[in-house]
Amino acid sequence: MTSLDKPTDREAGVDADATTDRAVTEAALFEAFGGLRGMVETVVPGLLFVTIFTINKDLHVSAIAALAVSLVLVVVRLVRKGTVKHAFSGVFGVAFGVVFAMMTGNAKDFYLPGMLYTLGLAVAYIVTTLCGVPLIGLILGPVFKENLSWRTRNPGRKKAYAKASWAWGLILLAKCAILFPMYFWADTDSDNTQFGWVLIALKIPPFLLAVWLTWVFLAKAPPPIDVFAEMEAEEAAAKERETASEGATASEGTAASGGPARHRRDG
Repeated sequence: MTSLDKPTDREAGVDADATTDRAVTEAALFEAFGGLRGMVETVVPGLLFVTIFTINKDLHVSAIAALAVSLVLVVVRLVRKGTVKHAFSGVFGVAFGVVFAMMTGNAKDFYLPGMLYTLGLAVAYIVTTLCGVPLIGLILGPVFKENLSWRTRNPGRKKAYAKASWAWGLILLAKCAILFPMYFWADTDSDNTQFGWVLIALKIPPFLLAVWLTWVFLAKAPPPIDVFAEMEAEEAAAKERETASEGATASEGTAASGGPARHRRDG
């Protein structure tokens, strides 16, 4: 390799910064969306419900088992002192599903609260993007320590958030376009069982696709502006100015008090 072929220090620095930005983006997305454990906690209760219902067609046993396992997942999180927001959201979703299913006596209604939530989330992604405040930016801004700085100070990042929000909204709408017709067509226990398995199968792939597209858009976007670091720097600068001002005042006071004494000695 000739000297012309070798990367310069500047190019190496740019590559290193890009790699660091991608790693930060991956870590932030992993944290924001719960990671592998979050996906497990999302799938397991519904998977247990449809498995038990497939075997014995007992709605009560299936619902109680799903709620019990979701509570166990929360307890495990608490014992390990982990983040419980994903587990708690899962418990509430399962609890609402159990209430709906018990009230109607129909197994397919166990999935209805989650489907309505998915539809509402899809609409929220699209509407907030059209309003110029993409929802994915509101979710990830605090994670990247940029808060809402991307709205006015980082147009490239705002554009990336808009693309990601469109991706989330359209993917979730496509998922709803599959599930809601199946929900309305499911009349028998057999139909409910098939519907449940399709819903479980559509839990992870659309989610992973949306997360991957978000990573692609953000990896190509400008880096986030760390507003917390800026605030700390401003506070440090203010303290330095205050210290310098106090030092200057003290020096002036010393000079003023030393002047008369010197005159008296000269006299």
